Amino acid sequence: MPGSSLWLLPPSSHPLSSIMPTLIQRTSSHFSSPHSFLPHVTITSEISPSTYFSDPQAWLNSLALPSGDDVEVKLEKLASEDVFFRKLYIKCYKSEGLEKLAQVCRRKVEGFEEEAKATEWADQTYNPHVSLLYHDCPKVEADGFLPIQKLAQQAGVSLDVEGNLGGWTGGRIVLVPTDRPIHEWNPIAERGL
Repeated sequence: MPGSSLWLLPPSSHPLSSIMPTLIQRTSSHFSSPHSFLPHVTITSEISPSTYFSDPQAWLNSLALPSGDDVEVKLEKLASEDVFFRKLYIKCYKSEGLEKLAQVCRRKVEGFEEEAKATEWADQTYNPHVSLLYHDCPKVEADGFLPIQKLAQQAGVSLDVEGNLGGWTGGRIVLVPTDRPIHEWNPIAERGL
């Protein structure tokens, strides 16, 4: 994936912070994928490292992000696409706060500095989700969702926006150099919303 990405993670105190890594690991194991990664909602990608290279933390701290109270992640349902990074994921409701966060962050990507372009991208292109599987395999059909739905239920994850495990409010924004191999996708800067 070119450039770096901004990810939204659950608050460290939220139960999903400890539950979701296990669900991702079990999903990867079920589909024989070697990839493991932090549970996250990608806010934007394609951020040039030259934008922040001298001080990633200062760059992240300088972003005028919305209040965490306004950013809600609501887990909806399992979905799959024939795309490596969206092979199997939990679709998230595009709340007003989540869309605003994406719009603000997208302005840091070359070609989207103008508010109108970033707003159009956030409205028409942005697809918030929590990936469960990165894999070079065919799209997962609906009947392939059943074992993962069971794993989610066993972990207590709600896929219908209900309860404490159906999403979170606020969270942590991390900067991740996603132009590296997946096993090196570790945050280089973090801040709370």
